[in-house]
Amino acid sequence: MHPPLDRPHPDCQTEINALQTCHATTSKLKFWACNDVKFQLDKCLKEEKLRLLDQMNKDMEKRRQLEEDAYQKALGKDVSFEEYLKGDREYQRAVEEGRRARNEGGT
Repeated sequence: MHPPLDRPHPDCQTEINALQTCHATTSKLKFWACNDVKFQLDKCLKEEKLRLLDQMNKDMEKRRQLEEDAYQKALGKDVSFEEYLKGDREYQRAVEEGRRARNEGGT
């Protein structure tokens, strides 16, 4: 099954035209007659999809960081949660006690 071919697929127009021609000129009783053309179209559409995904995701890390910064700004916070935990003495004390308990229990 392929996606709808009514939207433009500039990379695969040759394969689309070949499939449409095959469907128009081949008997409907030979439903397997256009398989080779369809396989070529499927391969082309897959390559097109991968290219488009690469293009859309090329600066994903930068966009995620901008979203995180906007989120922190909206919350009125200047530090991330991890940075906050590093500065929280009570949390650090609890982490250290947990480490000691594990070390004492393991030896």
